[in-house]
Amino acid sequence: MAEKPKKSLKTTQPKAEATAQLVAKLRHFERRSIATAITELERLSPNATNLLNEMKPHLGHALVIGITGPPGAGKSTLVNALIKHIRTLDRTVGVIAVDPSSPVSGGAILGDRIRMTAALDDDGVFVRSLASRGYLGGLSPAAVRIIDVFDAAHFDYVLLETVGTGQNEIDVAEVADIRVVVSAPGLGDAIQAMKSGLLEIADILVINKADRDGAENTMHQLLGALSIRSMDGEKPPVLKTTATTGSGVAVLFETLEKLGQKVLANPADARRRRRARYLIARAAADIVTKTIKQGGDGKLDLLADKVLEGTMTPDDAAAKLLGNGST
Repeated sequence: MAEKPKKSLKTTQPKAEATAQLVAKLRHFERRSIATAITELERLSPNATNLLNEMKPHLGHALVIGITGPPGAGKSTLVNALIKHIRTLDRTVGVIAVDPSSPVSGGAILGDRIRMTAALDDDGVFVRSLASRGYLGGLSPAAVRIIDVFDAAHFDYVLLETVGTGQNEIDVAEVADIRVVVSAPGLGDAIQAMKSGLLEIADILVINKADRDGAENTMHQLLGALSIRSMDGEKPPVLKTTATTGSGVAVLFETLEKLGQKVLANPADARRRRRARYLIARAAADIVTKTIKQGGDGKLDLLADKVLEGTMTPDDAAAKLLGNGST
């Protein structure tokens, strides 16, 4: 009888051991291991839970900085300038750039990695572009999971650049430790839209492209909007930058560092719990959306009839749809 071929070490190696080795390699900044871990969490592979558990003891180091704002504000250019400045200080940075999704493939269509030239050939920087997958809040759940990979790899900073859809883009408030809202001169309509959304979540406001005409007017608009904003504590600082030249970037980073010291003084579990709450809420919203699209097996139409008849309120119908209402 022919001898059975020996199974390769790769197939016989226990998954737990393989996952531990993967985490050990990514903690030594092995780029291929970082990329592998990101892909597993992005796709929620069968090994994703084991990977998250293996990384857990190594989490809590990174400061997560969310960068958002309307289209045309120069967010990617500003991120590129921040990368350059951070690297001059010999610190490491992971970047999650969330792009709009292709309606055909579902993939990212802008390709921030192309625009972020500071990341090229630099082992202290890792950039991952992700598709928003249609999430109006500017983030996809995959972006949140990838934060843990960069954190476990002991990157000092995680820059999270969102799509740039306007006032709806507030999911970053639940995910980032510090929120930077970027605007630019000439975006008057966008400034008005920001007043009812993004300004409410900003820790720092940045007027990018400050070398252009209208920068002072934009500054006055933002300061005026902040003066009527209901808020507790100090108002967020309003800074000017010109990302293409690097002007103002050092001041922005100093401001981030000061806020970051306060953030990192809090327990890491509390910061991670906030992101976990976001993931749960997003998953619940997805289930509701799917149920509604599928018609709820006729249940949705029945509830709609009751609302039209006036025998049930929309709130009660929603609770019933979710299984929380009485018969």
